[in-house]
Amino acid sequence: MRGRRDGAVAPRLARAAKRFAEWRRGRALGTRIPESLWALAVELAASHGVCQTAATLRLDYYGLKERVAAKALTSGSRRASGSLPAFVELAASTLVAPAECTIEFENAAGSMRVHLKGGHVPDLLALSDSFWKTPR
Repeated sequence: MRGRRDGAVAPRLARAAKRFAEWRRGRALGTRIPESLWALAVELAASHGVCQTAATLRLDYYGLKERVAAKALTSGSRRASGSLPAFVELAASTLVAPAECTIEFENAAGSMRVHLKGGHVPDLLALSDSFWKTPR
C-alpha cells in the first residue's frame, strides 16, 4: 500500500505502531529494540517502504534501511538461479568505447566506410543520412 497521501495508515502498520508504543512505555532507558520487533519492521518495510515504515514506527530510517538491505542479501543468496533477473541495465558511462573501429554503410547507391579512432563517436545516424541524401 505504498503512496498513501490521505494520512491513513495501513492496518498492519498501525498494529505494529501500537506494539512499538507498548514496548517503549514498558522499557528501561537505554534498552535496545528487540529483534522480534526489528523483524516485524523489516517485513513491513518490504510492503510499505522504508520511509513510511520508519516514520510510522518512529524508527531510525538508516537503521531500518540497513536491516532491510541485510535481509535482502541473505535471502538473495538463497534464491534459485532461475529466479535471478534476466536483464541487468548498465549505465552508459560505465561502458568503454573501443579505441578504434570501422563502420561500413552500403546500399544500392554506393557505400561509405567510417574509420573511428579514440573514444569520441559522432552522430552516426546524422552522418549516414547526410551521405545517402546528398545528390551525386
